[in-house]
Amino acid sequence: MGIFSRLGTLIKSNINDLITKAEDPEKMLSQVLLEMQQQLADAKKAVAVAIADEKKLQKQYTAEQEKSKEWERKAMVAVRAGDDALARQALVRKQEHENISEQFQQQWVAQKQAVEKLKDALRLLNNKIEEAKRKKNILIARKKRAEAQQQIANTMQGLGDTSAFETFDRMSERIALMEAEAEAGAELAGELSGDTLESKFLALEAGGGNEDDALSELKAKMGLLEAPKAAAAPQLKAGDGKEETPGVSETLSASGLTAEDLKELQDLDLSEFETKDAKAAK
Repeated sequence: MGIFSRLGTLIKSNINDLITKAEDPEKMLSQVLLEMQQQLADAKKAVAVAIADEKKLQKQYTAEQEKSKEWERKAMVAVRAGDDALARQALVRKQEHENISEQFQQQWVAQKQAVEKLKDALRLLNNKIEEAKRKKNILIARKKRAEAQQQIANTMQGLGDTSAFETFDRMSERIALMEAEAEAGAELAGELSGDTLESKFLALEAGGGNEDDALSELKAKMGLLEAPKAAAAPQLKAGDGKEETPGVSETLSASGLTAEDLKELQDLDLSEFETKDAKAAK
């Protein structure tokens, strides 16, 4: 194979490949349908011309038949008049028109048959075009469905790549770091302003005795713990002639303690025990 032959083959193959890639099924089908419709229009014109010729031949055949009958009537008039020579001439003219009439009749019959065949072909072509239109719509729908499936496949293939998920993880870590920095900044600002959690609890313990008592009473009302003992059993105090609580003295006397034992109990500071009991109750 010569170099020019190979070059020609290469050019043809590249051109064919470009044409194949440039072909759009939807556009190609539309163009084919357009050409078929043009052919249908041309076929309709041809059938119309054939029908016109048929009608013309029919009229010519009918006209020759009328002329033949007219010359026959004239021959009969000549015979009645006794002019046989004139009657013979009229009959000759009648025969000529009959011959022409027969020829027109043959042409008319043949043309009529041709017109019927053309009409059948025209109907077949019209049915083909309608079928092509329906197939075009189906093919275009299949094409669009295939394109959608291809697009979905490409998208799923892209999602299968780990780079997208790695990006999400990296952004999540970055946002978590930003949140931690924001919390650290808020905590640092609180320490600088002295408004820390520890200071809040210290302030609460320093001045929150009333709140603790109120909370204890609320829990006692709810049945979560016993009523505060501070209100039920006052502390025992000794010295300087102060009287002890009647309920406590009667309880100690009933227990069989001596006067000396009572004296020692009065000298004791029971506030420490009451504080421990209160803490245990909490």
